[in-house]
Amino acid sequence: MCGIAGILLAPRAAIPDRLSAASAMASRLLHRGPDGGGCWSDPEAAVALAHRRLSIVDLSSAGHQPMLSESGRLVMTFNGEIYNFRDLRTQIERSGHRFRGHSDTEVMLAAFERYGVEAALHRFAGMFALGLWDRGSRVLHLVRDRLGKKPLHVALVGGALLFASELKAFAAVPGFRPTVDPRAIAMVLRRGWIPDDLCIWQDVIKVPPGTMLSVRAEDVQTGDIQALRSRARRWWSLSDVAGPGQAAPLAADDAELEQELDDLLRTAVGERMVADVPLGAFLSGGIDSATVVALMQAHSAQPVRTFTIGFAEHAFDEADHAAQIAHHLGTDHTTFRVTAAEARAVIPTLPQIWDEPFADESQIPTYLVSRLARQHVTVALSGDGGDESFGGYRRHSAAVLLERTLGLPGWLRRGGAAALRGLRPDNLTDVLAALPAGLVPRQARGAPRWSKFASALAAHDEEELYDELVGLGADPLADDPGTRCDGRVPALPDLASRLMFRDTIDYLPGDILVKLDRATMAVGLEARCPLLDHRVIGFAWRLPASAKLRHGKGKWLLRQVLRRYVPDALVDRPKHGFDLPIGPWLSGPLRDWAEDLLAPQRLRDQGFLDPARVGVQWRQHLSGRPDCAHALWAALMVSAWLSDAAAGAGRLPTRASTGPEGLLMAATSAARPMAPAGDGPSWTTNFCGGIS
Repeated sequence: MCGIAGILLAPRAAIPDRLSAASAMASRLLHRGPDGGGCWSDPEAAVALAHRRLSIVDLSSAGHQPMLSESGRLVMTFNGEIYNFRDLRTQIERSGHRFRGHSDTEVMLAAFERYGVEAALHRFAGMFALGLWDRGSRVLHLVRDRLGKKPLHVALVGGALLFASELKAFAAVPGFRPTVDPRAIAMVLRRGWIPDDLCIWQDVIKVPPGTMLSVRAEDVQTGDIQALRSRARRWWSLSDVAGPGQAAPLAADDAELEQELDDLLRTAVGERMVADVPLGAFLSGGIDSATVVALMQAHSAQPVRTFTIGFAEHAFDEADHAAQIAHHLGTDHTTFRVTAAEARAVIPTLPQIWDEPFADESQIPTYLVSRLARQHVTVALSGDGGDESFGGYRRHSAAVLLERTLGLPGWLRRGGAAALRGLRPDNLTDVLAALPAGLVPRQARGAPRWSKFASALAAHDEEELYDELVGLGADPLADDPGTRCDGRVPALPDLASRLMFRDTIDYLPGDILVKLDRATMAVGLEARCPLLDHRVIGFAWRLPASAKLRHGKGKWLLRQVLRRYVPDALVDRPKHGFDLPIGPWLSGPLRDWAEDLLAPQRLRDQGFLDPARVGVQWRQHLSGRPDCAHALWAALMVSAWLSDAAAGAGRLPTRASTGPEGLLMAATSAARPMAPAGDGPSWTTNFCGGIS
């Protein structure tokens, strides 16, 4: 796990000294790779690759990057892990190839030379973002893994293409003076996160998951970053997995499916336990992390190190349940309970950690459990990915009821939604509890969840329905910016499957994986996700719906696997999630901090949030309205990010001069570019020395 950066100059901008920017960018990624760094450049070709290393496998100098292939034709800077590299190495050695070290990076380069770039990618089981320079064809390949587990950003600045693991790296480049895209701000206010097809900075893109962007120096001259993005070609698509899988689901019985999933997960977990450094796991107490830890312990003769975050507020605390699972499995377990004071101490660092405004409040416990784990291990396995593939979110269970209502006339659905919103939460709970169990899934009976259900009920189409289900509440602080993913959703047989598909291509890379990557990498910890192994996902999409959703619960088959390792009493619990008591904290110990960031004059000076709309929600929250906290947290994260960006640049960042109007309050002045943080290195400074 590492940080990568690089630069490719357009022919007319081919001044060799400018290549030093690659190493300057990598220096901003020290947290991702504290164990060493290096830079490789070719002044004649006007290209440079840089790397920061977190040593996990092959700790010797033979694993240092950027690395050249055996022939010297290919040069790569790579972030991630290839878990099946030992099998690939054995296959390649049969052809007579001899390796000089033991890293997966060297195996990848050999595979690229032997099979070709795209064919080799299909052989990799792992997570990766990479820059691969072909010295023969003079093509730079920028590649991202199937699901977007590892980040990869690209910008065009003054005749130079820049790429890096995180946006903060671009601030090291003179001339990088971005403006804020208001559509991205709007998405934070509606959902809490920015989808992969947008970026907080206009004219910066994220390489989409499962794609490869191949660029020549001549392609950089246009200066059109969106045109460049449109040229990215898919080397892997979830549609190609989900569509055929659901068209011809597995016909095996429950016992056979359970055994096949157990075998697949044992392989995925076992591969992810290969490391030359201490290894552990996050244990939240949920089905996914418990399954991962159970299989880890089955592989290990020694107690596995496990880590849990709890809360002083009992309603939000799952630490005791996680401890019970750890005790049953015999792990070496550590628990850390978070107080409001400890959360408050972390909050000022959030804008620097996440680069973009990010308002999934579970970012705080995720960061804290990562920091806790890093005191003991360098690699941690995580249960992320089970919900999206196996139907674990409440919206998947509620989809059964939602699908029944979609066929009703629009006026009837909208009238029903209005009636549901008009009921007080306690009355709504009573109404739902009285309905037949076959009509309302047990997972969907809680009043706060049904406020979202009411909004989804009134949706005009499936895209709007999804936006309501993943949104922050019935009264978001921004209008719909118009981003849609309908064209990427295949004709799957039921609404629950289509929601799972959308979650995997939208919510997973935009929220879950961003949260996990930034939180762990901020402390130099590598996180590995066995449930996101592409073989596990392929199997999940071949399952019949009944193997995922049964008896009003999601993840039925995953639960059956877990029952092999822990008692039923530790399995049969309602889904809790990594929730944070953000509502009580905002009304209590975080109130002064929140009121400062939401002060009307501050919001007017920033020019992005409407002080009147924010003020209404703040007063509603203080009066006890329960569903304002998430929307307010989004506004707070936007305001905090804008304040941090202003402090780093010496001026307030401003909106792009183009973009939809009416999303946020109008900017108070003409759009001005934001200066990079600090003066940055000069173009003539030579940072491309040897590997440290």
